Amino acid sequence: MTTPVTIVGAGLGGLMTARVLHVNGIAATVYEAEPSAETRTQGGQLDIHPEDGQRALKAAGLYERFQSIIHVGGDALRVLDRDGAVLVEQPDGADSGGRPEVLRGRLRQILLESLPDGAVRWGCKVGSARSLGDGAHELTFEDGTTTTTELLVGADGAWSRVRPLLSTAAPEYVGMSYVEMYLHDVDARHPAVAETVGGGAMYAPAPGKGILAHREQGHVIHTYVALRRSLEWMAAVDVTEPAAAVARVAAEFDGWAPELTALITDGFTVGGVAPVVRPLFTLPTGHRWDAVPGVTLLGDAAHLMPPSGDGANLAMLDGAELAAAIVAHPGDVNAAVAAYEAAMFPRSAAIAEEAYEVTEMLFGDRAPTSLVEMFAAPQPRAAG
Repeated sequence: MTTPVTIVGAGLGGLMTARVLHVNGIAATVYEAEPSAETRTQGGQLDIHPEDGQRALKAAGLYERFQSIIHVGGDALRVLDRDGAVLVEQPDGADSGGRPEVLRGRLRQILLESLPDGAVRWGCKVGSARSLGDGAHELTFEDGTTTTTELLVGADGAWSRVRPLLSTAAPEYVGMSYVEMYLHDVDARHPAVAETVGGGAMYAPAPGKGILAHREQGHVIHTYVALRRSLEWMAAVDVTEPAAAVARVAAEFDGWAPELTALITDGFTVGGVAPVVRPLFTLPTGHRWDAVPGVTLLGDAAHLMPPSGDGANLAMLDGAELAAAIVAHPGDVNAAVAAYEAAMFPRSAAIAEEAYEVTEMLFGDRAPTSLVEMFAAPQPRAAG
């Protein structure tokens, strides 16, 4: 058995690393800042790609469990213009790439349930990480406790506390934010909106803005309102005053079809659910670092990029491949990390470039025409 692995972050990538190691008889401990798995919702629906996310789930021995939580019908898709006219319609099953939809929270729960008791240490927020020399590292948690390890994996997202051990890069705002909203019991309470969105994903993009929505299991519609605005402008969307925040966002879509703007306004006026503002940050495309003994990164900690349907899939593949490299290099964690990073760097750089292309198709000067053209002449990868 190799040296036990210490992972910071109980997201999909960190848990996948721990699971694949566990399957191969290698101990791993995951430290997570949140006090429990139920602390917050885990985001919306994910399309899981065969070349990365599904591949990782197979390596983890969880592919059959994954199939049991697929949202049947969730990969239907339509593109609308600002007047509500349908420009593109794809029924469920039209995606020849085989990218079924699942809820992130349910996928995370499968990974958590697959790990032995005590593998995840909740309520352990990392305050700092430092090198002890010879590949050893020490984590200091905010409660003052510490732990040391000979292999530290930073799976702790955009604002990673592990990343500074390897890189001076910091996330930068891309000039666009999403405002996240939900509608519940949509078929009974919001039938016109439910009809507009359909059974899967709905995109209504325009230059510098857009309304994106997805039908989720349980009669839920999850909406992302995209706005190219400064951080200062977005900060004025005060979610502690939900009615005013919704009104400010809705005003950006004055003149759009009411069945589209209802995705913004009805989320609060009917049901009282406040919006969540999510500014989009990225690391430089092609972010990499010189090897440092005993430490590496995966997922958003390594290659934070614009949302395009790839982030969760990449994080899971990172975790599975890192674990496989550790298994393949027993007793030599640095060789394992070198092999993992050699594959991860070019893969993530290529997909980051594609993510920027997807963002331009959705919100560039030619939207929605650019998105319609993509579906008319499909590329190897499509918007997720």
